[in-house]
Amino acid sequence: MRIEMGLLRAAFIWWRNATAGTFVNTWLTGVPVGRDEAGNRYYRSRSGKRRWVIYNGMVDASRVTADWHGWLHHLTDDVPAGSLASTPWEKPHRPNLSGGKGAYRPAGSLAAAGVRGHARGDYQAWRP
Repeated sequence: MRIEMGLLRAAFIWWRNATAGTFVNTWLTGVPVGRDEAGNRYYRSRSGKRRWVIYNGMVDASRVTADWHGWLHHLTDDVPAGSLASTPWEKPHRPNLSGGKGAYRPAGSLAAAGVRGHARGDYQAWRP
């Protein structure tokens, strides 16, 4: 039963990892190009017309760095060599944290621990 569920997940649940069809297509027609810091693997077709990524873990487009995004969308033909953060003021790439553990939760929100402060009296309700 456990093996059957694993096969069903691999065939149909695309948001956890690539589907079985993507793996077969990559194995038959893909040429490996490189990896990024997150462990995502990048491929191109033998003709060079198609480019795609196999995510390391959850499928989330925000996990692709800017340099690899440019390569995937044919903005450049140069395969990225490393991290783009080359100046002191640039920060390393971070994926979208919304909905995850690192999401911003202001004081008083239902997801945050804590209580919102009382209204200060500067609020006036709108009346039609």
